[in-house]
Amino acid sequence: MSGDTTLNPAPRAQSDTRRKMRHRGNGLFWILPALVLSVGLIYYSIGYTLYVSTLKWDGFSPNPEFVGADNYAQALNDPVFWMAIGHTLLSFIVTFSFQVAIGVTLAALLHSNPWFGGVYRVLVFIPVILAPAITAPVFRQIFAPDGQLNAILEVIGLGEFAQPWLAQTSTALPMLMIIMIWHGAGLSFILYYAAMSQIEPEVLEAAELDGAGNFRKMISIIWPSVRGTTIVLATLNAIASLKAFDIPYLVTAGGPNFATEYLGTMIYRISIRLTQVGYGAALSVLLLIMALVIGIVLNSRRINGKRGQ
Repeated sequence: MSGDTTLNPAPRAQSDTRRKMRHRGNGLFWILPALVLSVGLIYYSIGYTLYVSTLKWDGFSPNPEFVGADNYAQALNDPVFWMAIGHTLLSFIVTFSFQVAIGVTLAALLHSNPWFGGVYRVLVFIPVILAPAITAPVFRQIFAPDGQLNAILEVIGLGEFAQPWLAQTSTALPMLMIIMIWHGAGLSFILYYAAMSQIEPEVLEAAELDGAGNFRKMISIIWPSVRGTTIVLATLNAIASLKAFDIPYLVTAGGPNFATEYLGTMIYRISIRLTQVGYGAALSVLLLIMALVIGIVLNSRRINGKRGQ
């Protein structure tokens, strides 16, 4: 009786499982499209860009000249390159700081359940989904010498402050960063709003019973709870600052006098307008390296922060 499989169904179940696994296959067929796309397109393109960066080439000549690391040396000795790095770093610091402040404040206010809270959330997030090609001409008109900003200054009696905001080196970059903050504040708001939704209401209620005010709850409970979101937002802003192209190019095209030059606009100007494809490829490789280093550093801090909790 002990050999009767009807009383012990485990061997039959194991046999059925092995049979199904044999018919199921190893799953390579399902991941093959993604594998071909990532290896055949992304990594091949990176490798080809790395190869082109060792050439002196205009993109058309059939006989490019091999120059080794000369393009990288040229980049490191180019003052415009370091100017673009400085603009990228300053843009990251300013936009990240303002987006964190705006996102946390709006998320906290809307968590208090005001009237028409859903309408406010939509209005705050709308700039995120608007294409820069749509918003750039609007802001160019607003900041023009005869634009709406100067008109408002004239109306309220501050006409002496009116100026060509995008046409002078002292104000072009700050105006550009204002546009970037406006464009990305909605995303930070959504991230912080979602993070605050994970905080247990009982924790906040206990803090209120202990006499904690809104500011104390924000500093002691809410801000530590959204620390992971802040690191994620820092990563996103760092990568966005490194690859910034659409808004700077559409609003100022990197001018005036390189005052709003970013790595993206510099790569486009060098590769397309000046047809120095090899030098532009070297700049692209340097941009990729910086993005990878920043992403690894920020994510390692996030992982270490989780381990320390």
